[in-house]
Amino acid sequence: MNGAEHQIELDLIAKLGDLKYTYRPDIRDRAALEANFRARFEALNRVRLTDSEFQRLLGSIITPDVYNAAQTLRNINSFERDDGTPLNYTLVNIRDWCKNDFEVINQLRINTDNSHHRYDVMLLINGVPVVQIELKTLAVSPRRAMQQIVDYKNDPGNGYGKTLLSFIQLFIVSNRTDTWYFANNNARHFSFNADECFLPIYQWASEENKKITQLDSFAEKFLAKCTLGQMISHYMVLVASEQKLMMMRPYQIYAVKAIVECIHQDCGNGYIWHTTGSGKTLTSFKASTLLKDNPNIDKCLFVVDRKDLDRQTREEFNRFQEGCVEENTNTETLVRRLLSDDYADKVIVTTIQKLGLALDGANKRNYKERLEPLRNQRMVFIFDECHRSQFGENHKAIKEFFPNAQLFGFTGTPIFEQNASYQQIEGQQASYRTTDDLFQRCLHQYTITHAIEERNVLRFHVDYFKPETTPSPLAGYSPLPGGELKVPSCEGGVPRRGGVVGVVAKAKVIETILAKHNAATNGRKFNAVLATASINDAIEYFELFANIQKQKSEQDPEFRPLNVACVFSPPAEGNKDV
Repeated sequence: MNGAEHQIELDLIAKLGDLKYTYRPDIRDRAALEANFRARFEALNRVRLTDSEFQRLLGSIITPDVYNAAQTLRNINSFERDDGTPLNYTLVNIRDWCKNDFEVINQLRINTDNSHHRYDVMLLINGVPVVQIELKTLAVSPRRAMQQIVDYKNDPGNGYGKTLLSFIQLFIVSNRTDTWYFANNNARHFSFNADECFLPIYQWASEENKKITQLDSFAEKFLAKCTLGQMISHYMVLVASEQKLMMMRPYQIYAVKAIVECIHQDCGNGYIWHTTGSGKTLTSFKASTLLKDNPNIDKCLFVVDRKDLDRQTREEFNRFQEGCVEENTNTETLVRRLLSDDYADKVIVTTIQKLGLALDGANKRNYKERLEPLRNQRMVFIFDECHRSQFGENHKAIKEFFPNAQLFGFTGTPIFEQNASYQQIEGQQASYRTTDDLFQRCLHQYTITHAIEERNVLRFHVDYFKPETTPSPLAGYSPLPGGELKVPSCEGGVPRRGGVVGVVAKAKVIETILAKHNAATNGRKFNAVLATASINDAIEYFELFANIQKQKSEQDPEFRPLNVACVFSPPAEGNKDV
């Protein structure tokens, strides 16, 4: 380690001291690390272990399997003492992570089969090493530190598999101005090499999505004792189906915190504006599971607006945590689970349609009457794609039947006054109109602009077409006397929007798509989507595609027509906005 790198290390340790970490310069090898862990373990669990018991304890908890170690860190475990009596223990205070002992050590040396590794900075919680920090100078990219960590983990006999380092949850790399963090994982989920196989790495950000990359500021915001404890206990997800650890992104964490805080203060409803593709399912899963452990909440319902999304969401929830939610095959099953006191039924995934039937007083199965005991309970409803599902009578029915309920929505495209496309009409149409009307206020934003800036979604590539002053006749559209155009017949009898000019404009769009599709999709290696303003427009485009491609095939035997499918969802509750 050179002088500049050593100074960065000392500055970080000083900063952690300001954050009330205890600096332990005496812990520099495996023996000292284990002795410190033993003292912390015995104090936490109020027990004195014999030397043989401690060695057996180490043998039972140290494992090369990162996922199993992560579970041991978070759970109550059992150990048989020398006299045969069981000892139920935890490695850390899992009820209140803030009350653990937080320590910082540096230059820890661990022997491997062929050499040794030396680690810049380690953070210990109750004597357990949970965070490793590797530092580089300003002239060196943090990616070098990432590669170094991967190399260390691949070295035979490394400390990550045979010492307490198996409990490392997070890695942090920094060159003082550029700081990244990422989760520890087993080898199949942990690689970083020249073959473009990259780790999922993250940079911390403020609530306004401003990057915090300077090491001192990062330590202040991310490594504060309670914050770090929450990051590990609340905002890392152990994905059971894949046996891996997953970090939540900063905006996901802020959204979950906002929902939990709103419920804690009982301050009404709210919605999360997170762009499409930003991981709203993971965010809603974590919010739901945290609410599951809230004794003040009776039920948490995650509501989707289509059956296929019901299945997909349920599968995603169970991917994150096995057996988290069960299928509601019909409304009867939903009602039974709503009335159930089982802990497993506290979080329910259902469709807006099943929920609507359950609250329909006219239903002959009397679901609403059976649900009467729940009327005054504290219920939390989380709506996915709330701009679609919540405009209608269902919102009114939920609020009337559950006066103490709090409603939260997730959307990538909230509806405001500017983009609401119909006038409010009492009755069948929604009496509420915008997302703000329904959910009162936006709790957190992560828009498409933020996602593009962070490269979490692909940037837009936009082609502009200069409008023609006079529409030119297209192939297959014969001019008639008076300058009119002969429009191909419409087999389905769908009325043309915009008359002849509208058809010509659509045909021009199709001609452009056919001319540019191969180049835009790299020789048809990708698919494309054409969004229309209405179902009628979609049908008209579909028929025009068929007619124009048929004509081109007749004119040119080499022409390869595109496969075009028309997809549309039925509108919810007659709402013209969906």
